[in-house]
Amino acid sequence: MKPSLSKRGDVDAFLAMDVLARAARYDEAGRDIVHMEVGQPGAPAPQPVLEAARSALAGGRLGYTQALGLTELRRRIALHYREAYGLDIPFERVVVTTGSSAGFSLAFLSALDAGDAVLTTSPGYPAYRNILKALDLRALEVEAKASDGWTMTADHVDAAAADPGLKAVLAASPNNPTGTMIKPQALSDIVAACRRHGLWFISDEIYHGLVYEGVAATALATSHDVIVINSFSKYYCMTGWRIGWMVVPERMVRSVERLAQNLYISAPELSQRAAIAAFDAGPELEAVKAGYAANRALLLRELPLLGFDELLPVDGAFYVYANVRRFTNDSVVFAREMLDGACVAATPGLDFDRTRGRGFIRFSFAGDGAAIEKGIARLGAWLADRRPEAT
Repeated sequence: MKPSLSKRGDVDAFLAMDVLARAARYDEAGRDIVHMEVGQPGAPAPQPVLEAARSALAGGRLGYTQALGLTELRRRIALHYREAYGLDIPFERVVVTTGSSAGFSLAFLSALDAGDAVLTTSPGYPAYRNILKALDLRALEVEAKASDGWTMTADHVDAAAADPGLKAVLAASPNNPTGTMIKPQALSDIVAACRRHGLWFISDEIYHGLVYEGVAATALATSHDVIVINSFSKYYCMTGWRIGWMVVPERMVRSVERLAQNLYISAPELSQRAAIAAFDAGPELEAVKAGYAANRALLLRELPLLGFDELLPVDGAFYVYANVRRFTNDSVVFAREMLDGACVAATPGLDFDRTRGRGFIRFSFAGDGAAIEKGIARLGAWLADRRPEAT
C-alpha cells in the first residue's frame, strides 16, 4: 500500500509558469517566441550589483548569515525608507528574505493560525491564495471593479469583517496583474479599517519604483503595526537572485526570526551582499524603467487598434490586463492558440481571477522593446486571419 500525498500540495497550477514551460519548449525547438507571459525584467541586474557579487565571490567563503539577514543590508534597506518615503524605520524591524515569496509565507505563519482567513482582491496574484491553501488558511476574494478603481477599499474590509474567521487583509499596490494602484488616502483608510476590526494589514509593495501615474504610498506611512513585503526582483532586476525583504512590527520580529531559522536558515549571502549595491544603481535602473514606459505607451496605443478595446489602467508595474471577450470565451485556450499560431506568449486571466478571468489576458511589457513591437505585429497578422469565436 502506497502512502498518500498531502492535500497541501493540491493547489492550482501557476498558469504563467505553464505558459512559460510551453514557450520554452518552442524556444528549444528553434521557434522565435516573443515572451510577454512572465513578470520579470528583461534587463540584467545593474552593474553595481554584478560588481558587488564578483567581489563577494573573489573574497572566498560564503556561508550562512543571521536569519534576519546581514546587518549591513538591513541598515541599507532602512535608509531606503528615509530616502524614498521620508520615514525613519529601525533596521531591527527589517527582515531579509529569499524573495518576496518567503516573505508572504513568513507573514502568514507568524500572524495567522490554521483556518484563519485573509481578504485579497480579484484579479490578484494567484500565489496568494495557493500559499494560503497550502498553509491551511482561507482566501476571501473581493471582486475589484472599475467603480473602485479596480482596487480594494475600506468598504470591502468593513463588509468582509462580518466573517468571524477573518484575521488579515492583503493588498498590492501596484497590483499584479492590473497595474492599478491604491491612492494614498484610500490606503490609509484601509489600514484604519483593519485597525477598527483588529485585523493585520499586509502590504505587497514589490512593484514600488515602477510607477507611471500617481504615487505609490507605503503602508508604513500610516502605521507601524503593518507588515510590508518588498523585493529586489522587479524594480532592481534581480529575479533570479531570490532576495527580498519585510518590514514587520517590533513584536513580530522574533517570531519571524524563529520561523526563518527553521525554514531556510538565511537568504543566500551572495545575493545579500549584491543587494546592498542595488540602491546605488539609480540611473541605470531609471533607464530600464524608461524602457518599460515606452513599452507601456506602445501597448496602450496599439492593443486597442487590434481590438483589445478594454484595458485596465496601468498606473504601475509592467503589465497590461486586457479584455478578450471580443475574441474568445476562454482566455486559456486563446493564450495557447496565440502561442501556437502567433508565437506570442501571454498569461490567461484565469490565473488571476477565477470568476471573470476567462475574459482577460495579461501582457507583460518588461521585455525588450523591439521584441514587443514584433509581438504586436504578429498579433495583428494572427488576429486578421482568425475568425472571432465570441462577441
